[in-house]
Amino acid sequence: MVHGAETVRNGPRVLRRPDATARPRAAVRRRRVALLSVLVGACAVLAQWITMVPPLYFDPYYVWLAARDWPHIPLDAWPFVEVPHQVTRIGLVLPARLAQEVLGDGQVAYFTVAAAGGCLFFVGCYLVVRSLFGDVAGVLAALLLIVHPFFTLTNPFEKEITWSAGVMLPDMPGAGLFAFGMAALVVASRREGRAQTRWLVTAGLLLASAFLVREFLAFLFLVIPAYLAILGVPWRRNVTVGLPMLGVLAVSLVHNTIVWGTPLAGIVSAAEHGGKSRDYVTRGLAARSFLRAMGDWHPLGWVFVGLLALTVVGWLVTRDRRLALCLVWFAALAVPLTLFSGVLDPNDISLRGWLPRYWFAVFPALLAGGFGAVVLLARRWMPAATAVLAAATLVVGAAYTVASVRSVPGLARDSAWSELRGWLAAGNGDDIREIVADRRLAQTLTFYVRTPWGEPVWNGRINDFAHDTTTAVPKSDGPMLYTRWRGQESQVLFGWSPEAAGWRLRWESSDGVLGLWDPPARG
Repeated sequence: MVHGAETVRNGPRVLRRPDATARPRAAVRRRRVALLSVLVGACAVLAQWITMVPPLYFDPYYVWLAARDWPHIPLDAWPFVEVPHQVTRIGLVLPARLAQEVLGDGQVAYFTVAAAGGCLFFVGCYLVVRSLFGDVAGVLAALLLIVHPFFTLTNPFEKEITWSAGVMLPDMPGAGLFAFGMAALVVASRREGRAQTRWLVTAGLLLASAFLVREFLAFLFLVIPAYLAILGVPWRRNVTVGLPMLGVLAVSLVHNTIVWGTPLAGIVSAAEHGGKSRDYVTRGLAARSFLRAMGDWHPLGWVFVGLLALTVVGWLVTRDRRLALCLVWFAALAVPLTLFSGVLDPNDISLRGWLPRYWFAVFPALLAGGFGAVVLLARRWMPAATAVLAAATLVVGAAYTVASVRSVPGLARDSAWSELRGWLAAGNGDDIREIVADRRLAQTLTFYVRTPWGEPVWNGRINDFAHDTTTAVPKSDGPMLYTRWRGQESQVLFGWSPEAAGWRLRWESSDGVLGLWDPPARG
């Protein structure tokens, strides 16, 4: 292994003459990594713009409100009492507040925060796969994720699998920060002295930051000594990683004490989150959480199961340490996630491992392991078949891309919502003093009665109601905003329809997704 002017080969150091070309090559490599990182990030933002999921309701909306109200976030008051575990994630709340301060509290700021989380995830995946198996594998892995249905079918007003790209939730940024940290660990293993120290400190800061966004990623911290051992980093260097992690934790504790009066506000909120699930859960189902998360939602989810199988086979054949690192990374999250999804107690779960987004943090490991296994096995069994392997990879990649893109429906985007904003901005709603909507629509509507920068275009009142507990539409002289839900969401009022109830259509979006219905005349 070359480090500047020295080589270490399982024995005493053999000094070499300084390589005059080493620094220029390193500069070229850094520029290439930076350029490809920007390229991956640009692809991620472009994909989010193409799908353009409107700002969603419930958890993302409450986090948005918490960011707006920070530091005054009373955990015992509505709506924060509904999701205290979400609004205490300062790794998401504080960046959202910063975006609101700079860009206003409208859709532009929301899009920016969601896009930043997506960039962290996809670029982090590229960097960690690249650090293990090279640029080509890293770029292919990132692009595979960007076009995967898990990250394109996210719009509940059209068709959804899970909330991910374009949605302000902690799963993608948390997983991205962790991937950045793992990439830094890999790079540190190839350095010595102060350079290694800098990379290990950077890794510690990134890994700890992931915890501030998604608490259960702390399970992955338990095997940091194993990561370092696999990478050949001396045991004493665990301290170098651990100290900056403790520093980040200390800052978090101080913040929580100032804002909520207790340093453990976030940890307590996360620990208390859970109970009996609305979904049917048994120990057997919980034990198959990974297979269910990958296979139940979309056929292309099985790609990740295949990548895991490739990683296992590759390690059994080659015993390559990089593949071992990927397997340890996967197991460190898979075991506790499966246990707490109902294996320990199906009547008291704290994690929902059957949802794909809970596994995002191990997707980089699966991609690195799968791509790496293919490369290593090909070199072992077909050393002269590089061209054949490259051609086969292109064919498989093209087929996968076509299947991924074709799985995306007509891309409703937020077209209906933008049309409603334009209709209101044109003064068509000046006579409307109140709009009635179920709580999901009402929370998204708050972004579209304002410009993308947050300036109001309509000054009326939004009267919301719970779609699954209310038995009748609240009495009002104003119209009702209605949609027939096409994703996983249940219909409003158990299937109630304004047309069947005698309401009159006042306005409808061109795609038929949204409609404003005037109440029937009172007799």
